[in-house]
Amino acid sequence: MSENKELIQKWIYLADRDLSTAKVIYLHLPDYYEMIAFHCQQSVEKYLKSLLVYHEIEFDRSHNLVYLLDLLSRKIEIDTEKYDKAILLNSYSVQIRYPDQIIQLTKEEIETAIQISDYFQDFSINIIG
Repeated sequence: MSENKELIQKWIYLADRDLSTAKVIYLHLPDYYEMIAFHCQQSVEKYLKSLLVYHEIEFDRSHNLVYLLDLLSRKIEIDTEKYDKAILLNSYSVQIRYPDQIIQLTKEEIETAIQISDYFQDFSINIIG
C-alpha cells in the first residue's frame, strides 16, 4: 500500500476537485445540469479508482462505475445500494459529452447526483483513512 499512497492521494485529489466543481457550478450556474452531472460521475469514478489502487486491483481505462465496483467487490463487499447509485450516474459519463445525445435532467436528479458523489467520497475516505 505504501508504494501506492501517492497515486491514491492523486485520485482522491482529482475526485475532490470534480465534486467541488459540480457544487460550484450548481451554486452559480444551476441550470448547467449536464455539466454538474458529468462532474458528479467523474468524481465517483475517481473515488472508486482510488479504492482500487488502495486494494492493489488493476483496472482498465473505463468510465463504467459498475465495472469498477465489480472489480472492487473482489476485495470488499459491495452492496446493492452502491450499485444502484453507480447505475444512476453511469449515463452521465459519456452520453452528455455529445450534442446528439442530450439528456434532460431535473433539479432533483442533479441534487441526487451530488448526494451520490458525497456518499462515495465518504465511502472512499472511510476505507482509505
